[in-house]
Amino acid sequence: MSPTQHASWQRLRALAESWRKLHLRQVFERDPDRATRMTASAVGIHLDYAKNSLDQEVLDALIELAKDCDLAGQREAMFTGQRYNLTENRAVLHTALRQQTDAPIVVDGDNVLPHVRAERTRCYAFAESVRTGHWRGHSGQTITDVVNIGIGGSDLGPLMVCEALAPLADGPRLHFVSNVDGTHLSQTLKRLDPARTLFVVASKTFTTIETLSNARSARAWLVEALGSESAVARHFVAVSTAREKVTAFGIDAHSMFGFWDWVGGRYSLWSAIGLPIMLALGGARFDELLAGAAEMDEHFRAAPAERNLPVLLGLIGVWYVNFLGHSSHLLAPYNNTLRRLPAWLQQLDMESNGKTVHRDGSPVDHATGPIVWGEPGINGQHAYFQLLHQGSQIVPVDFILALSQRGQLDSHLPTLVANCLAQSAAMMRGKTAEEVRTELTARGMSAGDIETAIPHRVFPGNRPSNTLLIDALSPHRLGALLALYEHKVFVQAAVWNINAFDQWGVELGKQLASDIENRLKGNEGKQYDASTEALIALAAAQIERH
Repeated sequence: MSPTQHASWQRLRALAESWRKLHLRQVFERDPDRATRMTASAVGIHLDYAKNSLDQEVLDALIELAKDCDLAGQREAMFTGQRYNLTENRAVLHTALRQQTDAPIVVDGDNVLPHVRAERTRCYAFAESVRTGHWRGHSGQTITDVVNIGIGGSDLGPLMVCEALAPLADGPRLHFVSNVDGTHLSQTLKRLDPARTLFVVASKTFTTIETLSNARSARAWLVEALGSESAVARHFVAVSTAREKVTAFGIDAHSMFGFWDWVGGRYSLWSAIGLPIMLALGGARFDELLAGAAEMDEHFRAAPAERNLPVLLGLIGVWYVNFLGHSSHLLAPYNNTLRRLPAWLQQLDMESNGKTVHRDGSPVDHATGPIVWGEPGINGQHAYFQLLHQGSQIVPVDFILALSQRGQLDSHLPTLVANCLAQSAAMMRGKTAEEVRTELTARGMSAGDIETAIPHRVFPGNRPSNTLLIDALSPHRLGALLALYEHKVFVQAAVWNINAFDQWGVELGKQLASDIENRLKGNEGKQYDASTEALIALAAAQIERH
C-alpha cells in the first residue's frame, strides 16, 4: 500500500501549506521553549532538532504516519530474522552481528548467533597474530602495512571507521584501494615493502571485477618482488564466501573469513568485512564499536517514537522530502577524522532508498530517497555553504560534532564548536535588510552605498538543520552513530514502503561494463547507441596507441 493513501499523509500535506509561509525566526519568537522540548539523547548522542520547520502538530502527524505504515511491525520483522528483503528472499540481520545478548536469532531453523561469534573469534585471532608479529610474511618478516582491496561496502565502511578512529590505531598501517584506475593501486604500492605487506581481498563472490582486477595486479607485484608463487599464501587473505575461487587465487582456505547472505554490503562493516578495523585497532576496540551499535539497536527497538533518535531523524527527513519538497540532504561532520562519514552515508542511504517501486512492485506515487552529500563542515563553510545560506534551494543539514577525541588540541576546540553552532544559527536566523542597514551604518558607509549593498548581504535564513553532539569520538559512540543512521534509513524505507535492502540498479552498469570491456579488447559484443559507439571507438583507438 502506498503511504499516500493514509489519512495521516493527507493531514501532513495540509500542514505543509502553512509551514511554507512560516519563518523559523518567527517560530522561535512565538515558542522559545521549543529549544528545550525538541531534543532527545541516547548512547552519548544529543540531538537538537529545534531548528526544523515543524512543530508538535507536525511531529504528531509524522508519528501517526509511521504507525499507519506499521513501522513497529516492520522493525521487528527485521530484528527477528524474517525474510524482509523480499526481492532476494533473504533475512536482514546486520543487527545480529553486534547483538550483545544470547537470545537466539533463527534463520531457516538455525540460530545464527553461534556462527557469527565463531567467525568473529577467527577474525580476532588472525588480527592479533598480525598485530603481535606472530604472523610473518614469506621471508619471515613481520607485517607493517595492510592493503584492503574492495569496493562499495567492502571499502567505504572499514575505511570510514579506520579514519574516524585513527588516533586510537596501534596496529599495522592501513591502506585502502577501491578504484580500478591503476594509479590508485600503483601509487599505494610504491610506498610499501612487499615483504612486509598483507593484502585483504574483500569480495563476497570473489567475482567483483574492480576488486579482482586490483587483486590480480597486487598479486603479480608481490610474486615478482618476492620471486615465489608460494608467497601469496603468506601475504593475501580473503573476506569472501567463495572458497574455490579464493583457493584458486592462491589464498589458503584457513585465511578466508566469511559472512552470510543476510549481510548486505553497505551494512557489512560489523562482519568479517571489518577485518581491517580489527587489524588497526584490535579486537577489544572492535567489541566496543559493536557494543555501541547494539545499544543504539535497543534504543531504536524500545524508545517511544517522540524520544527515538532514528525515528525522529527518519520522519523529519520524510517531512522534507515528501511535503516541503527538499530533495537534497547535507551531512556536515566537524571532526576531521569523520571526513569519510558522508561517503559512507551516501551509499547507505542512496543505494538503499533510491527506489521507484513499492515492496510489492507497484510504482511509487511519491518521492523517495534524497540526494545525500557532504564534506567536513569546517571546510564547507569556505565553499558550498554559500549556496546553503543564499542559494535558491533549501538544503536541510545534519551538523555532527564530537566534543572530545584522543589527540585533539584542546585550545582549538572552542573555535571548532563555535563554528559548528554559529552555522546552524545563521542558517536558521538569516539576516534581514534592516539588520544589514544598521550594521553598515555603524561602519560609516554612505546611505547610497548601503542601499546598493543590502540585496547582496541579506541572508533569507529559514534553513533547517539538526545538530548531533557526541560526548566523545570513541569506538562505542561511533558504533552508536553509525547504527543511528542505518536505522534512520530503515525508518524512511518503511514509511515509503520500499525495499531498502536490494540494489538492482547497480547491476545494469556492471553488465554493460563487462561487455564494453570485451569490445575495447577487440572482441565482438553488443551494439549501443550512436554516442556510446563513438566513445568506444575513440577510447579503443587511444588504448591501442598505448
